[in-house]
Amino acid sequence: MPIRIGGRPDHGFDQPLGLLSDCHRRIESFLDQLIAISERATKRPLSASERPQLDAALTYFATAAPMHTADEEDSLFPRLRASGDPQAIAAVAAIARLESDHQEADAHHRAVDALVRGWMANDRIDDDDRRSLGDHLSALQRIYRQHIAVEDRELFPAAGRVLATDQISAIGREMADRRSTRRRQV
Repeated sequence: MPIRIGGRPDHGFDQPLGLLSDCHRRIESFLDQLIAISERATKRPLSASERPQLDAALTYFATAAPMHTADEEDSLFPRLRASGDPQAIAAVAAIARLESDHQEADAHHRAVDALVRGWMANDRIDDDDRRSLGDHLSALQRIYRQHIAVEDRELFPAAGRVLATDQISAIGREMADRRSTRRRQV
């Protein structure tokens, strides 16, 4: 069953580390949808069900994914860096690579968005664009596989052990504020 934007996650803002992990499941699901459709529909027009799936995935990566990145880079990572806790040392060492992953993934997402929107507008994709799309999606899959594993298995558990309850609560409030601000802007 595909994940829908606005679908209810397993965790709330009162459990921000769990909510960040929930977002990873969404990233994986939407990326899987993009890959599956790109693999099966390149030699034929898009079906009526594929168009909204592509649009939902692109919308997610254009709107929700940047908030997830901000949740990590603006709320979680600085608190881990500042903790000074010996248990956070390994996690802090991984943060620079994770931030680099965010930048690399963003560039691939911009390319995927342009290619898929062009595909949807023209109801076809030429062989060069199809190969380019496949390359960008493969790169994203590689980036996210490693990135998500580090965060879910190492970084988030370390944050849960190292950060005080009030710090974790503040992360949740900041995450909620980002989404509230986004809704007011729309």
